[in-house]
This record gives sequence, C-alpha cells and structure tokens, in this order.
Amino acid sequence: MHAFLLPKKLALATLGFATALAMTAAQAAEPLKIGMTFQELNNPYFVSMQKALNEAAASIGAQVFVTDAHHDVSKQVSDVEDMLQKKIDILLVNPTDSTGIVSAVNSAKKAGVVVVAVDANANGPVDSFVGSKNYDAGLMSCEYLGKAIGSTGEVAILDGIPVVPILERVRGCKAALAKFPNIKLVDTQNGKQERATALTVTENLIQAHPNLKGVFSVNDGGSMGALAAIEASGKDIKLTSVDGAPEAITAMQKPDSKFIETSAQFPRDQVRIAIGIALAKKWGANVPKAIPIDVKMIDKSNAKGFSW
Repeated sequence: MHAFLLPKKLALATLGFATALAMTAAQAAEPLKIGMTFQELNNPYFVSMQKALNEAAASIGAQVFVTDAHHDVSKQVSDVEDMLQKKIDILLVNPTDSTGIVSAVNSAKKAGVVVVAVDANANGPVDSFVGSKNYDAGLMSCEYLGKAIGSTGEVAILDGIPVVPILERVRGCKAALAKFPNIKLVDTQNGKQERATALTVTENLIQAHPNLKGVFSVNDGGSMGALAAIEASGKDIKLTSVDGAPEAITAMQKPDSKFIETSAQFPRDQVRIAIGIALAKKWGANVPKAIPIDVKMIDKSNAKGFSW
C-alpha cells in the first residue's frame, strides 16, 4: 500500500527517524533551532499545526521560534530575516504569498538553513514541500455536492486568497462539476476564507441567484459564515468545504444540517513530516521535492469522533 494513504503512520515513522537523527544534535553545544512562519494563527487549522510543532520539537530537544504573518507578506519576509539572525537550522515556511516569500527563502538558503514549505508551497529553492492533495479535496467535495443536489441545478464557489492550495481546490471543484452536464456554475466569489466576509458574500450570492442549490467553500472558516447565510435564508442550499475543522465537524452532525461534507486535511501530520524531512536533509539524506498528503471525505456518517 502506498505510504501516503496512511498519513498518520507515515508521520510517526518519519518523526521516529527524525528523532534518531536528532540524537546527534542532543550532543551539540546548542540545541537544534527550528523556525516556523505561519500565514496566520487566527485559525484552528494552523493552531493545531503549531501545537504539533511544539510537541515534536520537544521530543527531539529542539528550540522553536514561531511567527504569525497576519497575511502580510512583507511582515513574513521580515520575520524570516529575524529568525535567521537567531541562527536557526531549519525553516518551516507556510507562505501567505508563494511568490512574495521568495527573497526570504533565498536568504535562508544562503545562510545554510534547510527550508521546507508546509501546507502551501513557496517559490525559490525550498528543499521540500509537504502539503495536502488540494486538487483532490476540491474534486471530492464537489463530486459529493453534485450528487447531493441530484446532479442538476445551480451552484456557486466561495473562493479565497490566491495561493496554490486554494487555486487547486477550485480547479478540482470545477473539474468535478464538469462531470454533471445539468449542473451550472453560476458564480465564483471571494469570501477571503473568513467567517464575516463569507457570510456577506454568501448572502449576496443567494440574493443574486434565487435558484441556487449548492455552495462549495474553499475552507471551513469561510464555510461557517456561508452556513449562517444559508440557514438565515431558509432555503435548501447544500454546502461542502475543505479542512475538517472541529466547528465544521460539529455543524454537520446537527439534524437537517445544510453543511453536508468537508474534505479533511491532516495539519498535525504535515508539520511532523516536514520536521522529519528537514532533519533528514540536514544530515545529508536525499529527500523528495514534494510529499503529498491524502485528504479524507467526512460527512454525517463518519463525522462523529473525527478530529485533527
């Protein structure tokens, strides 16, 4: 069986390998230094990733530096420069702008730092990228949505910031919808992956398209705003999404919920594998340029008990 079909087992195996490698670091004069820059930390998805980072680093005696870019690429570049001044050994980068972060990636590589992109890839000489199969996530969600609305009717996409994972989810969704000749994609609007913005955008979508039967949101944060708008409208509009966030899992288990599916990611596994790959690279191993992590379809039938 392909290893990536078992992301948790892969994560544990990779981290176990990393722990063995890190025993050498424990004998060094200073602990290994790992820096991670997040596009945002006002999101349960990235909070769970940060927790996994701290746990994994503690298990190998590494020191951790974490920054929050607040979706400001200039701040993110500056944050990386600050971490380089602290002589980090490994940089895990979760870019808010894949192109805008390239100068920071170049600076890190010039400083001899191992660079691994996490969740969203970064341009420049990154050593590896660990992230979800985002195309598959969009494809899975929109196939589910198409079947749920009876393979006919109008649907809309609640888009987000133009980073590769979001673009891939939308591409996957459109490919899925193209399989249904009687489904029409009537609108694509940017909900900015935020609850408040998504709420307003979805209200406008429902008003502009009175026959709307389905909405695909590119993330669960935006989907919660979309769900509020759908519920307030009183219409039977089905909603699917991507992430597997705790709030979304709870929402879909409610009776007669319009939120019917999310393609769940594994954020903890992503960061665990990223650390393992970075350590392997640091100690001279050849590592893959990309490690895709499977997503999992979650609906009411299997939502109970699921968590990141």
